[in-house]
Amino acid sequence: MFPHPESHTGSVASLQNWLRAAVLGANDGIVSLAALVVGIAATSASTQTLLVTGVAALVAGALSMAVGEYVSVSSQRDIEHALLAKERYELEHYADEELAELIGIYEKKGLSHETARTVALELTAHDAFAAHVDAELGIDPDDLTDPLQAAFASAAAFSLGAVIPLIAIVTAPVDIRVQVTFVAVLIALVGTGLISAKMSGAGTRMVIVRMIFGGLLAMVITFGIGRLFGAGF
Repeated sequence: MFPHPESHTGSVASLQNWLRAAVLGANDGIVSLAALVVGIAATSASTQTLLVTGVAALVAGALSMAVGEYVSVSSQRDIEHALLAKERYELEHYADEELAELIGIYEKKGLSHETARTVALELTAHDAFAAHVDAELGIDPDDLTDPLQAAFASAAAFSLGAVIPLIAIVTAPVDIRVQVTFVAVLIALVGTGLISAKMSGAGTRMVIVRMIFGGLLAMVITFGIGRLFGAGF
């Protein structure tokens, strides 16, 4: 038996959130793979070693992202299903309280009491469950995120990002492969930074600077570590 709560909170991922997650996944792939292969390259490893290491890291990273996203989204869906079940119960057993809550929600949005009551009554008469889950929870019961789809999207985004530094370091001449990888990663991070800034509405320059700084710092650190171990430290 569910007690009647005073308020509800909840949300579902919008298309913008999906795109943001894809950009972050790609950025993660770019930085993590670049940092790894640059560190390995600093030890004077062969191109074959870099390729095998890079591919293994790409697959492992993509699978890790997929599993993490699947677990996360599955947990989110479980919560959403629980919230929907509670809402159904409350509508069945606390109809008057739920109507009053819906009226209050519309009043907080700026409607007068009479207008809010009229809107709430009309929406409840049309589809009470849909009206309440939309206003109170922000959930569309017919559009819950699919864990498998989310897992695939996360793995794909990571892989697309990771393949950039991998291709750069295994195709560039050995004597400049690290420099080429730095440039390729720089360009890729500028691209993800531009997309991220456009979606978030934040200052483009600041977003790009943050992404570039983080990516380059990771590569510099791993390159230094690779040099130390490559020198027999």
